[in-house]
Amino acid sequence: MAYTTNPKLPEVRMKAVLLVRKGWSVRKVARYFGFSHGAILNWIKKAPQDGRRTIPTTSARPKKSPRAIPRDLVARIIVTRQKTKRCSEVVYETLKTEGVNVSLSTVKRTLARYGCLKKRSPWKKRRTYPLRPDVHKQGDLVQVDTIHFVDKSGRRSYVYTALDVYSRYGYATASAKSNCHRSVQFLRKVQKYFPFVIRYSNR
Repeated sequence: MAYTTNPKLPEVRMKAVLLVRKGWSVRKVARYFGFSHGAILNWIKKAPQDGRRTIPTTSARPKKSPRAIPRDLVARIIVTRQKTKRCSEVVYETLKTEGVNVSLSTVKRTLARYGCLKKRSPWKKRRTYPLRPDVHKQGDLVQVDTIHFVDKSGRRSYVYTALDVYSRYGYATASAKSNCHRSVQFLRKVQKYFPFVIRYSNR
């Protein structure tokens, strides 16, 4: 953005320069137009010699931000995005595992600046989530789930989780395998761990 929005200022600058070229002193021109001595000198340096009657207003934006990240880091972020083809969070976690020190906000800002993120379509329907179950006491509804992680060698590890919806009381345990036997064992551990009774329904 320009440091001034005065539409007449480009013409005023050139008039000041022309007066200096006619023989006026810089100080006299500065007093005449009400600008500083340094401003007139800067205009003289920028004044065109091709007969143009204005000195355009340049942008006040700095050429380089002092907080800008290095170009090699920008390239690393973009390349990681192209390799993973995933969201900013995945790119950030991938870079972190590779020892790259960069914040998630920087990753998002960089990918957005270079057009690497897909913008949400205004015509796409927003997902509607079901209402939270209406439970009245602990043990009425306990959510049990299994999640898995894959290490660099491709080996999977599992985590069994249980969460009481009413109290948000939770329990989790790691497992090398996931099968019916491990699931039953986990459920028995949950029953012993929770300080309340889990009620079952035939529905």
